[in-house]
This record gives sequence, C-alpha cells and structure tokens, in this order.
Amino acid sequence: MNHKNGFNPLSRRTAHRRAMSRNMVTSLFRYERITTTKAKALEVRRAAEKLITRSKVDSVHNRRQAARYIQDETVLAKLFTDIGPRMKDRPGGYTRILKLGFRQGDVADMVILELVDYSLEDAGKSGKKDAKPSSKKDSSTKKTPAKKATSKTKVDDSAEKASE
Repeated sequence: MNHKNGFNPLSRRTAHRRAMSRNMVTSLFRYERITTTKAKALEVRRAAEKLITRSKVDSVHNRRQAARYIQDETVLAKLFTDIGPRMKDRPGGYTRILKLGFRQGDVADMVILELVDYSLEDAGKSGKKDAKPSSKKDSSTKKTPAKKATSKTKVDDSAEKASE
C-alpha cells in the first residue's frame, strides 16, 4: 500500500520530474491548453493551481515564489497580468481535464489540460482568415447553382407550353 505518498513519481528521477513539471506548467500558461497523459496532467494541475492562486495577488513575494517555478519571464508576466486577474473571482478549480481516449503506441490515457476560461475563439480567428479565400470559392460555386436554376426554369417553361 502507498499510504501517505504525496505525489506520483511518474517513473522518473527527481530532477527529471521537476524539470518536466516546470516545463509543462510553463506551456500550460503560455498556450492555456496542452495535450498530455492523464497521470502527468493530474500532477501538473496541482502545481498550476497553486501558482494561479498566488498570481491573484500581485506582490513582490508572490512573483518571486512563482519565479522559482516558472523560468520564462514573459510567461510569468502573463500569469500575473492576464491569468491571475481573470481568475480573481473564482475560489479554485482553475483547470479542467478533458479525456481524449488512448494513445495508439502504448495505450496511455490522453487528456487535454486547459484553463477553465479558455475559449476556442482564438482558433476561430485564424479559421476566419482561412474562410476569406474559401468565400471566394463559395461565390464561384454559387454561380453554378444559379445556372442550374435557369435550366430548371427552361424545363418549367417548356412544361407550361405543353400544357397550353
């Protein structure tokens, strides 16, 4: 039995596990959404939620404590200027885990770890850029159904003449 075991060692040595956790937390704050295994996501979530709680109050002490864990200065600034204020009213539960299924190679449980207020509008903006060229294609395809409609009217006209 593993009573009183405070964390999942993830079959890694201490230095590797800490480095991996720091990198994944940094990536989570940079992209606000990452894909990983379930075991890693559960461990990363613990550290990320503690850092977000610290970032809700922007003080020198909290910044230094977070900087011990996050090495990238731009991500650290984003945490305290963007993510922390967004989560100000939320008492906890800043992240969500969405199940994806199993990885093909080793059948590991794959999940998406994301911030709760993450929205796909950012991806939608890039999709709108792609939609502009396709709208030109749509306008050319709209001409084709119009031609079909005129051919149907010719058929309808000939049917009306036959009925007269």
